[in-house]
Amino acid sequence: MSTPHPTGSLTTSEEDYLKALYTLTEWDDSEVSTGVLADQLGLSPASVTSMIQKLAGKNLVHHVPRKSVSLSDSGRREALRMVRRHRLLETFLRDELGYGWDEVHDEAEALEHTVSDRFITALDARLGHPRRDPHGDAIPAADGTLPVSKAIRLDRFAGKEAIIDRISDEDPEFLRRAAAQGLVPGARIKLPHQLDYIEASLIWVHVGAGV
Repeated sequence: MSTPHPTGSLTTSEEDYLKALYTLTEWDDSEVSTGVLADQLGLSPASVTSMIQKLAGKNLVHHVPRKSVSLSDSGRREALRMVRRHRLLETFLRDELGYGWDEVHDEAEALEHTVSDRFITALDARLGHPRRDPHGDAIPAADGTLPVSKAIRLDRFAGKEAIIDRISDEDPEFLRRAAAQGLVPGARIKLPHQLDYIEASLIWVHVGAGV
């Protein structure tokens, strides 16, 4: 059963939907259908359609039936609030509790709905206001702002050498293999690499000084 957020504004399910919509479009500006969102959340299309209609009624999403769904301005603000919570919690779990970067995602998923805004503010200060989470993803500021990234997926990169910007956290097993090979945010990677297409699609890179 969905439970209210500590502020009482949204249920956990509503927060999950908004965050999922944001993450689906953070690195890919393609339109998101209810089917794609259902796959992301592991739910039936019918259930997703029902929730999307509810969120649209709250002016949190824009929904074109049988075509696409996108965040409204207010929906994006709520999504970024959840993304901020998630990434700060991931950073806390790694830096303070010794979790591996392949372990923090699921734990943060559970915790992000249970802590208060005051806790997140205190956690941010405790961690020294980190700008990126363990996977290299930017942590939204308290006002929801994010730095503009020029990173591109490794499988689309045409240069000879680059710096790893971020690595998707969707595959814990790949994160373990990547760490064993030294493929972490900030590391340099030369082309041609030995990764397959799917693995390369999970890494984003940028060209830095001296590259």
